[in-house]
Amino acid sequence: MSIHSFVTIQTLVPLFFLPLVILAAVIEGLVFALRGPGYDWRAALASLSDALGREYVVHRYIGYSIAVPVIGWAWAHRVTTLPLGTPVAVAALFLGQEFCYYWFHRASHRIRWFWATHAIHHSSNALNLSAAFRFGWFDRISGSGIFYAPLVWLGFPPIAVFAMLTLNLLYQFILHATWIPKLGWLEYVLNTPSHHRVHHAANLAYLDANYGGALIIFDRLFGTFTAERADLPCRYGLVKPLQTNNPVLFNFFEWRALLRDLRQARSWRERALYLFGPPGWRPDGQGATTEDLRRAVAAAE
Repeated sequence: MSIHSFVTIQTLVPLFFLPLVILAAVIEGLVFALRGPGYDWRAALASLSDALGREYVVHRYIGYSIAVPVIGWAWAHRVTTLPLGTPVAVAALFLGQEFCYYWFHRASHRIRWFWATHAIHHSSNALNLSAAFRFGWFDRISGSGIFYAPLVWLGFPPIAVFAMLTLNLLYQFILHATWIPKLGWLEYVLNTPSHHRVHHAANLAYLDANYGGALIIFDRLFGTFTAERADLPCRYGLVKPLQTNNPVLFNFFEWRALLRDLRQARSWRERALYLFGPPGWRPDGQGATTEDLRRAVAAAE
């Protein structure tokens, strides 16, 4: 693939891919409404408002990510310039991007600064194709692009890195379909709808699992893989469900909570842990982190 090909991919996102995934979500909703268990059109409309607001309003006013200087520095000081005209080079870029995405996604659940934006993606209390494009408005403020700086430093052009990320996210769109069953031996290698159902579940047994993008191999390698269980149906949404379909409210709810905790912090150590510790951290150890919740259940048994 040439650099021109990667530029084309990025150009097509708002012009073609976003309308296409919206259409697919509408078709799924119509099928569910007519033949399935029903469909929450208000939640779907909230997700659509989030996506359109992000792409056509917020990003027009927040055109600059705090990750840009890091990416620029990495490219200016790159080890080499890697050509992308061979299948091997493209495969290396895909694997490298997948590795970086895994750590970005894991950090987005384990570091509150990144969770403040990523929580919006998990705020819907139903999992369907419309939930796939509920990403939140403040990704550029959180600076999540820094996780891909190592690839740029190694010599992959930034436009190619982020175009490959776009393709990865497009693949993940179909992972939000609850009607796709387990896929046999593919479950060992690919991130599948079954694995992603676990990722979106708020059940205590399923929390903080399955961070991969297109692949599940890094979850298996780093111990964050959890299989979907037939005896434990997934409950979707946040641990404490968010009862609003207002995109303004669900885009700001975690940022407001973070600012409240920072104001109440009694030391710089507490402020740092509120910012960069896990979501739910509290100074007394009685918070709502995954570890706190699991300790509380274990103590009660």
